[in-house]
Amino acid sequence: MREFSGLAIQRKIPYNGNGSGGGRSPVPAGSARFHRKGNHAARCAGSGEMGITMEILTKPEVKRFDRGKEPVRQRRILQPITWAASFPAYWKHKGKLQKINMEGLKPPYLLLCNHNAFMDFFVMTVALFPHRANYIVAVDGFPHKLEWLCRQVGCIGKRKFTNDTAMVRQMQQVVRNGDIMVMYPEARYSLCGTDAVLPDSLGKLVKLLKVPVVVLMMHGHHINQPFWNLTQRGTPIEAEMTRILTAEEVKTLPYEEINQRIRDSFHYDDYAWQKEKQIRVELPTRAEKLHKILYQCPHCRTEYKMRSEGTRLWCEACGKAWTLDEYNELHAEEGETKFSHIPDWYEWEREQVREEVRSGSYRYDGEVEVTLMPRPAGFVPIGEGRLEHSLKGFRLTGVSDGKEYCLERDALTMYSCHVEFDYFDLGDCLDLSTLDDTYFCHPKEENYCLTKFALATEEIYQYRLEQHREEKKKK
Repeated sequence: MREFSGLAIQRKIPYNGNGSGGGRSPVPAGSARFHRKGNHAARCAGSGEMGITMEILTKPEVKRFDRGKEPVRQRRILQPITWAASFPAYWKHKGKLQKINMEGLKPPYLLLCNHNAFMDFFVMTVALFPHRANYIVAVDGFPHKLEWLCRQVGCIGKRKFTNDTAMVRQMQQVVRNGDIMVMYPEARYSLCGTDAVLPDSLGKLVKLLKVPVVVLMMHGHHINQPFWNLTQRGTPIEAEMTRILTAEEVKTLPYEEINQRIRDSFHYDDYAWQKEKQIRVELPTRAEKLHKILYQCPHCRTEYKMRSEGTRLWCEACGKAWTLDEYNELHAEEGETKFSHIPDWYEWEREQVREEVRSGSYRYDGEVEVTLMPRPAGFVPIGEGRLEHSLKGFRLTGVSDGKEYCLERDALTMYSCHVEFDYFDLGDCLDLSTLDDTYFCHPKEENYCLTKFALATEEIYQYRLEQHREEKKKK
């Protein structure tokens, strides 16, 4: 399919932070860009201002997602539909909701939610009843041909891990309308049911919106439907809805303290919560695909040889095996159980990646199948490419319709990344976005786990940020 060959349109886009809008990044101009070689080669080096320079493989008749549209106030006539979808799901899982420090609070305010599963949206709707709201939603989350309906119920589309000034303006309009602005600042489902990194620019965004901040902390959604295996377990859920900042505190506190208060309220561990509540998962296939996140054997330290089936997890390299019990605790079938708690194993893997990053040895270079998504569910295969990941960031190269292209994202423009398992039955993938396009990269080699991309992206970002701050101190 050659729908996106032809004209090259050059765009200059202002850079505005590191993932949530409203902030500034230490990245030099031109550090994140998409360009095409040949007669229409784009200039990769920046021109001195904070920006992204890129060329996009496209035809003028191709319709892209319009990210600049004014946000639609949630239609009152559609609210009963959202309630009808949300309340039964909440009741089915014996949902409990506790409201803390919410007395007398009325819209507008900013609601920040943790993100583990699709159930999050149902519980959020229940928590906000009967008020209406607008929501930041990933463009790839819009159902095919239902973009118009998503907008009518209040969705505002955004590309994951991009910096979009239009989104900030839209959020300001929402609070001016007197409505609730909903964000999932982790920007992706948690891979192992624990809190993910939050962008530093979040505090600056809060200062810009000038409204109270509420956190909706949901528990049990990952246990019911873990990101690595979407089969629902039918387990109970709970949530707390807490006002953590008043409008006056938002006005007077420095953004660093606002960031700290948000981070302090975003600590969670679904597996620890499950153990505390003694919630059983009786699904006989509860361990299947657990190797998607537990990809390195702690016994022999071999990567990508972990496998899972039924209630078992094992390493093909050394034969070490574990059983996952009904409380999601791991037990070695023989010998020592180094990690019984799934998040502990996951964080051990992070430590191994951190060592690679800080020693300078981390690098990925492999072939991928690339699919372009210019609009919701508008997937266009553009063939094979080559994906590189290093301390510099991501670099995707390939050939489309006889023309070479290159997409680069500097490490300091991505505090994390988004991976998917079995995405639309097309296999595991990593996606990289510009403001107007998303590139889904499916590694062709079988023995690689995309969880390592997520860990490495976060560790590289932190390492590069530390280096940048040290350089600033020396000046």
